[in-house]
Amino acid sequence: QVQLVESGGGSVQAGGSLRLSCAASGRTSSNYAMGWFRQAPGNEREFVSAIDWGGNIKMYADSVKGRFTISRDNAKNTVYLQMSSLKPEDTAVYYCALDPGPRIPLRQEYRYWGQGTQVTVSS
Repeated sequence: QVQLVESGGGSVQAGGSLRLSCAASGRTSSNYAMGWFRQAPGNEREFVSAIDWGGNIKMYADSVKGRFTISRDNAKNTVYLQMSSLKPEDTAVYYCALDPGPRIPLRQEYRYWGQGTQVTVSS
């Protein structure tokens, strides 16, 4: 079993920045892809960003390109999401996800999910 714990959420004014972290523990495989998703009230969960095991392939939703940066530290089993130029529409619960294997899964086909961390952006 794998546990994922997100941290770094909070409240910030529009234009501000936050850095989310997601630490993986337990029986992680030798390599795994990780992703970030978010869900706003009344909306479905949506893709935000993903990164492959080697950190060479990074994917972003169009809505966050140029503002968010995903990175990972495999020695620490941790993935990060640096969020800048935040907008009120970025307000959501942010979830990290992990899937064994080097490649980024399609859509939301990740095996493990964290509990989420709230991000609130005020105007």
